[in-house]
Amino acid sequence: MMALEPHGPDTFVGVGPRYPWGGLYGGQIVAQGLRAAGITVEPAFQVHSLHAYFIRRGDHTEPIRFEVDRVRNGRSFVTRRVIARQAVGAILSMSASFQVREDAPEVQVAELPDVPAPDATAPGDQWSDIFERRFTPLHDSPGRANGWLRMHGQLEDDPLIHACALAYESDDLPTDAARSLRPDLADDDIYGTSLDHAVWFHRPARADDWLCHDLVCHGLMSSRGLSVGHVFTADGVHVASVSQEVLLRRLRR
Repeated sequence: MMALEPHGPDTFVGVGPRYPWGGLYGGQIVAQGLRAAGITVEPAFQVHSLHAYFIRRGDHTEPIRFEVDRVRNGRSFVTRRVIARQAVGAILSMSASFQVREDAPEVQVAELPDVPAPDATAPGDQWSDIFERRFTPLHDSPGRANGWLRMHGQLEDDPLIHACALAYESDDLPTDAARSLRPDLADDDIYGTSLDHAVWFHRPARADDWLCHDLVCHGLMSSRGLSVGHVFTADGVHVASVSQEVLLRRLRR
């Protein structure tokens, strides 16, 4: 999925599978967009954030064209803008920023929640064969989604690939956190989709190891729910932060 094909200057083409709900998965498009941006960046720069807007639903029967704009090349930071397009038009708009690692004090305040280790947690419902997930007891709390996620198999050692894989996983649980605040709606009576998505990559992490994703939805307004949270290694290292706004509506029949 990350093997994007060059298609002109700073332009790449990718494809994706059909997911159970039909169409493409937003995390896939974000991950591929980040990969496309990273290809245009020198290896000394490591991804530190992305901010994406989901514009239209993707079509799994069509290739996806990723157009990269080299917004800025600085000594410490590099900025890229990515537009993902299909026949219908733009389906995603994303900005990504990269930074040269600096020697500076590191302080961690966020803490890994008190949850069972992944090996002591039962496997959850698996909708993808690309990664697996195991929900913890916190996943049943209103407005909360918590689980261990990891990619299947072993990934190569490229830090960009692991950042892309983490971005892929990070689109999974925010909807669960928001969805838990609408117990009045059955699964077949609700429409949910991601509106925008942001990830801050604080420290390198292997996405083929178990990572704890802990998301909290802070409320619902105008059919939108805002989920924010953190990602930790099994050793409690805070490696990323995530925020996403989710659209939840009763199906119009």
